[in-house]
Amino acid sequence: MEAIHVNTIWVVMAAAMVLFMEGGFSLLEAGLVRTKNAVNVTMKIFVDLTVGALAFWAIGFGLMFGDGATGWFGTSLFGAPQNIQLSIDLPPAAYVLFQIGFAIACVSIISGAVAERMNFKAYVITAALVTMLLYPISGHWIWNAEGWLAQMGMKDFAGSAVIHALGGSAALGLAWKLGPRRGRYADGSVNVFAPSNIPLASCGVFVLWFGWFGFNAGSTLNAADAMLSDIALNTMLGAAAGGMSSMLYTMFRYGKTDPSMTMNGALSGLVAVTAGCAFITQWSAIVIGLVAGLIVIAATLLIDRIQVDDPVGAVAVHGFNGIFGTIAVGLFDKEAGLFTAGQSGLLLVQLIGITAICVWGFVGGLAIAYICKITVGLRASQSDEEEGLDMAYHGIPAYNELDRFSETTKALYDFEMSTGVSIKETVAFKDQVS
Repeated sequence: MEAIHVNTIWVVMAAAMVLFMEGGFSLLEAGLVRTKNAVNVTMKIFVDLTVGALAFWAIGFGLMFGDGATGWFGTSLFGAPQNIQLSIDLPPAAYVLFQIGFAIACVSIISGAVAERMNFKAYVITAALVTMLLYPISGHWIWNAEGWLAQMGMKDFAGSAVIHALGGSAALGLAWKLGPRRGRYADGSVNVFAPSNIPLASCGVFVLWFGWFGFNAGSTLNAADAMLSDIALNTMLGAAAGGMSSMLYTMFRYGKTDPSMTMNGALSGLVAVTAGCAFITQWSAIVIGLVAGLIVIAATLLIDRIQVDDPVGAVAVHGFNGIFGTIAVGLFDKEAGLFTAGQSGLLLVQLIGITAICVWGFVGGLAIAYICKITVGLRASQSDEEEGLDMAYHGIPAYNELDRFSETTKALYDFEMSTGVSIKETVAFKDQVS
């Protein structure tokens, strides 16, 4: 079989794995938000898959991978991304599909940070602008050979900076302008809103973890690449180390192993190892993952301290560890890292690059928030937020049986209060109201 045929199969399958990660985002966010908002976060993922995919295909791809004399953005391929000229044995359509998956993943990071209080129409605008403008312009700087950071020699193999730090920075700007959920920081303290379904969220992490092998190893774009298996193994080791350090820290620090922190620790390891998975050793991947699992805990506490409400920890996972993972390349790169080769040049480039990406993402997030505010309104109304965005925007609850049980329980409670008869004596009444 010719190389182009093998590469086509590999990249299309990897793209499918990346797109399947959207199911992971949906499950993770639905499990970590309150019951009354689970449908809403799922619908936002559908916005990413529909509006986001089309916006990137039509305009974003050209800005990111089109030719451009300035090094800041592309000026070709608009509405015709399949016309790109590739230097590898791969059909353009397979490459476009793979890149669509990356663009969608970037905006899905934002979805979790603005959960439970954002106007749904505003999120549609956000998804379009992120995939059409914000993500592809900065992506051009690094992943287009003509980009100014690429010309400086910045390394970001699969997107710790391009996708995760950019998405996390934009999420920070939007979440800050959006404001916290009502009651989240009442009386100056952090009030915990219990997640709706931890096992559901954990399923989301498993799906994301699986898809990440397509995310990182698929970025070879070459089924015969000698580094493919090393990239996959580094991805696994980084995730395992991140989950382990978060799990053990919460176990010994708080006396209880925090499941949400363990899950976010694994995701943080994945985020941090993504930039350097093709450039580092297995031991370096483990070290990076271990540090990432601790960073996410510190970052979560910091974000709460400045009262920026992030229901799923997206900024801590993707933003902070996207930054760390990008810098880690300058520390652990086998050929030019500070710790591994005694060289500081790459580290300086990585620092310049990640600073530019984060400033662009944060300012872009603020700009998108302003555009949404003056057009359709940025935030859901107080009544919609209190009722829950599932019913307010979509007209259906996530868990009908739970709602039915809650109504039954309320009826039993009201009956007991009005009659003085204990609930144990109202079995017949329970059957009646059920």
